[in-house]
Amino acid sequence: MIVSALLTSVGINFGLCVLFFALYSVLRKQPGNCNIYVPRLVAEDKSRTSYFNIGRLLPTPEWMGRAWQPSEDELLSSSGLDAVVFMRTITFSLKVFSLAGIIGVFILLPVNCTGNQLRDINFANLTNNSLDVFTISNVNNGSKRLWIHFCAVYVLTIFMCYLLYYEYKHVSSKRIAYFNSSKPQPHQFTILVHSIPVSAGSSISNIVKNFFMEYHPSTYLSHLVVHKASKFRDHFQAAFVSFKSRYGAAMVLHMQQSDNSTEWVTEQAPEPHDVYRPFFSSFFMRKWILKLVVIVACLLLTILFFIPVLIVQGLSNLNQLEILFPCLKSFLSMAFVSQIVTGYLPNLLLQLFLKLAPPVMMFLSSIQGFISYSEIKRSACKKVIWFIIWNIFVANVFSGSVFNQLSFFLEPKNLPARLAVAVPAQASFFIAYVVTSGWTSTSSELVRLIPLICSLIKKPFADPTTDKFEAPTFSYHWDIPRVLFFSLLGIIYFLLAPLILPFLLVYFCLGYIIYRNQFIYVYAPKYETGGKYWPIVHNSMIYSLVLMHAIAVGIFTLKKLRLASSLMFPLPVMTLIFNAYCRTRFLPTFTTFSAQSLINKDRDDNNDPEMAEFFSKLVSAYEEPTPSPIDHSTNSDSQTSPLLTPV
Repeated sequence: MIVSALLTSVGINFGLCVLFFALYSVLRKQPGNCNIYVPRLVAEDKSRTSYFNIGRLLPTPEWMGRAWQPSEDELLSSSGLDAVVFMRTITFSLKVFSLAGIIGVFILLPVNCTGNQLRDINFANLTNNSLDVFTISNVNNGSKRLWIHFCAVYVLTIFMCYLLYYEYKHVSSKRIAYFNSSKPQPHQFTILVHSIPVSAGSSISNIVKNFFMEYHPSTYLSHLVVHKASKFRDHFQAAFVSFKSRYGAAMVLHMQQSDNSTEWVTEQAPEPHDVYRPFFSSFFMRKWILKLVVIVACLLLTILFFIPVLIVQGLSNLNQLEILFPCLKSFLSMAFVSQIVTGYLPNLLLQLFLKLAPPVMMFLSSIQGFISYSEIKRSACKKVIWFIIWNIFVANVFSGSVFNQLSFFLEPKNLPARLAVAVPAQASFFIAYVVTSGWTSTSSELVRLIPLICSLIKKPFADPTTDKFEAPTFSYHWDIPRVLFFSLLGIIYFLLAPLILPFLLVYFCLGYIIYRNQFIYVYAPKYETGGKYWPIVHNSMIYSLVLMHAIAVGIFTLKKLRLASSLMFPLPVMTLIFNAYCRTRFLPTFTTFSAQSLINKDRDDNNDPEMAEFFSKLVSAYEEPTPSPIDHSTNSDSQTSPLLTPV
C-alpha cells in the first residue's frame, strides 16, 4: 500500500468519526430518543424532558466533559467491577502506547526512514512512496542502528511487565474490597451440585438432604432440586445447596465430595438472576461431549473464515485483481478508485464479516453447559479473542499462497524467520484496519444506529403503558477482544512499523471517552463476573509480548545481527517466569476468596439482625421463574418467603 491509499482511508474514516460525533450530539438531545441514548436513566426513572430550544439542533461537545468526570469508585458503584476492568484495560493500553509512541515515532521511525535497504524516500512525492520504507525492513542488513530496536524491545517489555503487575495487584485488591463491602448475596452461600447418584426407591431431594446432613451437618441449610421437564419425564439436571456461612459453602465447593470424582460434582452457584438453564446438563459425560463438539465447531468456523480473509487480501493486491478480472483493469487504474479498493474497502468488508463472530461464539458457549449468563459471556470472550488473532492476524499474515501456508505448518522450527518476513509486509493493511475497525466502529457505538432504526420502526406500534423497558447490557465478549487485538497489533508493530502507534493512540483516546459515556448513560449491569476478565487481559498481553520477542529473534537473524538475536532469547523466558509469578500471586483471588475474607465476613454477619430473614428467604432464592415440580428441603422450621418473585 502506498501513502496516498492510507491517507484516503484515514480521510474517509476521520470524516465518518466527525459525522458520528455530530449526529450523536444532536440526536441525544431529542426527547423522543431517550430510550436509545440514555436508556439507563430511563430504566432508573432519572431521565428529564426539557422544553424546546435551538441548542437541541446544534452539535455540542459538553457530553465529553460529563463522561470524563466520574471517578473509578463511582464507576464501580454504578456499573460494577467488570466495567472497571474494561476501562482499566483501555487506560493500561494508553499508558503503554504513550511510551511506545514516543520511542517509536521519535526514535525508531527516523531510523527506519534513513535506511536504504529498500530504496530512498522521495520526499518531493511522498504520497507515492510505499509504506514499507517506514518499517524496519528498510534498515540495512547488519546495521549497528538495529541495536536501537533491540534496546527498545527490552524497554517496552520491562515497562509492560511493571504495569501488568501493578494492574493485577490493583484489580485483585478491588475484587477483595468489592466482596468485603457487599451485602449478603444468595450465591455467596450456595453451590450447585450435579452428577448426583440415584438409588432406587429414594427421591433426589431425600438423597441430597441425607448426604449433606450426614457429611456437613453443622453448615448445611437447605437445598433446591433443579428440574427440566420433557415430553416423557422430569430430568433432575442437579441441586442448589445452601449453607449457613460463606466459609461452609466454600469448604464444600473446593473438596471432592465422593471417592468417585464424577459424582457429587460441585461448582459455585451464580446469582439467582444470572442462572442460565436451557442447555444445562447435570451429566458428566454429556458436558464433556458438548465441550468436544464446541471445540470442533470453533475449528471449523476458523477454517471457513479463511475464505473471506483471502477475498479481502485479494482486494488489497491490485495485481491479483487485474489478473483475475482483466475487464476491471481500466477502472482499477484510476488513482482514487485504486486508493479506495486497497486502502478502505478490504477492512470494511473484514469488519462486516467479523460481526458474525460474537453471536456465534455466544451460542457455542451457551451449549457447553455453563450455568450462568456471565460465564457464558466470559467463555465467548476467550473464543472471540483467539478467533480474531487467528483469522485477522495469522490468516492475513500467512495468506500469500497455499504452499506458503503448508510449509508454515510443516516447518514450525522456522516460525520466527517466517514471521519476520510476513508480518512487516502486512503493516500497511493493519494500519488501515486500526483506522477502519478502530476509529469508525468505536465512534459508531455512540450513534447506536441499529437500535435507533428499530425504535423508529416499532414506535408507531408500541404501547408505552404495557411495554416493560430494560437498559441493554454491555457486550464484554466482543469489546474486550477488540481492545486486546488492537493492543496486540501495537505491541508487535512497535518494533516493525511504529507508524501504527499514533493511530492506535487516537483509537484508545476515543474508546476512553466513548465507553465511559456509554457506561454512564446506556449500559446497565445485569450480571457480572466480579472482575474475572482481568486474567484474560493479562494473559493476552503476555502472549503479545512473547510473540513480539519471537518476531524480534527472526528479524535480527534476517538482518544479520546474530548477537542481538541471541541476546533476545532471555526476554521471553523472563516474561513467562513473570507470568507464572503473577498467576501464583494473584490468580487464586479470581478463583475464590480466602478463608480470611470469608470468615471475617461471616463474623460481621453474626451481628446483623437481618441475617435471620435473609436465611429464611435463601431457601427459595433459586426457584425457577416458571411453574415446575420443585421440591426443597431445609433443616430449619422457620417460615420462608421468596427472595425473588417469579416472573
